[in-house]
Amino acid sequence: MPSTVLVGAQWGDEGKGKITDLIASDYDYVVRFQGGNNAGHTVIHGEKKLALHLMPSGVMYEDAVPVIGNGVVVDPGVLVKEMAMLESEGVSCKNLRISGDAHVIMPYHKDLDGADEKRLGSQQIGTTKRGIGPCYQDKMGRKGIRIQDLMDEKIFRLKLDAVLAQKNPVLEKIYGLHAYSVEEVCEEYLPYAQILRKHVAETGQLLNDALRDGSSILFEGAQGTLLDIDHGTYPYVTSSSCCAGGASTGTGVGPKAIDRVLGIQKAYITRVGGGPFPTELKFAEDGGVGQDAADGELLCQAGHEFGVTTGRKRRCGWFDAVIARYAADVNGLTDVALTKLDVLSAFDTIKVCVAYECDGKRYDYFPMQQSVLFHAKPIYEELPGWKDVDITGCRDYTELPEATRSYIEYLEKITGVPMSIISVGPDRDQTIMRGW
Repeated sequence: MPSTVLVGAQWGDEGKGKITDLIASDYDYVVRFQGGNNAGHTVIHGEKKLALHLMPSGVMYEDAVPVIGNGVVVDPGVLVKEMAMLESEGVSCKNLRISGDAHVIMPYHKDLDGADEKRLGSQQIGTTKRGIGPCYQDKMGRKGIRIQDLMDEKIFRLKLDAVLAQKNPVLEKIYGLHAYSVEEVCEEYLPYAQILRKHVAETGQLLNDALRDGSSILFEGAQGTLLDIDHGTYPYVTSSSCCAGGASTGTGVGPKAIDRVLGIQKAYITRVGGGPFPTELKFAEDGGVGQDAADGELLCQAGHEFGVTTGRKRRCGWFDAVIARYAADVNGLTDVALTKLDVLSAFDTIKVCVAYECDGKRYDYFPMQQSVLFHAKPIYEELPGWKDVDITGCRDYTELPEATRSYIEYLEKITGVPMSIISVGPDRDQTIMRGW
């Protein structure tokens, strides 16, 4: 099995958890390379669905080694709780390996995240307020605290003392928030170090040695292409590199070791938080009217579009081929897993955005100018649907209705990327493996 990067090819929430869970058993290592516990995905364990936020999906397989790479920011309290939850469900975390170079989310990061969002008012980014952005800011500002620092109490105290001298005046004088003492933070964080110590490793060396020995790696991305700090709809993005290139910088494995880049796309599209969304079907409570509002509500309810991490209602819209083509270029997609196709069984006809129009100009490519994106109008093609036909029992491509196959083949043609996995329901076995 070649080494593969799995990336979200939209605004996140594409169903990466199911696809990762589906194929992870084929790999020797499953590696998270960016983001933090602002991500969330659901995996199946027996009859139960478990929500993971930091733990790589490889933890579900006894023979796979789950790895948290250097590009991830780690809230140790969240990770310890997640490990305890998994152990209580009979899932062993003994193979987990954590990069000593991964940065640690501190309590002041979470405070500052929430305070900054509140300050922005109507211009809020829509962060999860879990401290991810401020932690990455400190990383880039070269004043972050890493997992390896947490493992050495003396170094941890020294670095914490220096950082708090900068953070406390901001917390107190600007935001009127609680200031932290070194002892207060140590009392909470040092016990985490004792639990996590045995899992800390030189993960870059570990993974490169594994590749030399013939092992395979699944690089598991979080969020999605359009939330990438460089290639997303800035500033309405996350704070890390979500695209395929982030797999190398976030793990220490060079790009020539990557054989395949699998993009995950919903059969429609969603996003959470603020920012432009050309095909959005606004809900009635957000100003939507008529059929568009009804279609948006139907997509949300039929697709259970509520965030795993936040519980927030996701914004919904029709499939955007402009975004799909952009994601294919930015990530170098070799193939796509199409998810939630069964949700479209609720519609008589289905729309696909093939281009944008803004100020009389047609855009067949994804425009990075924020002013264009905010005012772009979708140009749609309308395709026949397969309303009320239950496709969740289909296991072979030929079993799908003709209209369903036509929809898939239309997307392949207009995006230029083959679809090797088709998800027709939430369960692992509700999947058509087509060219995988």
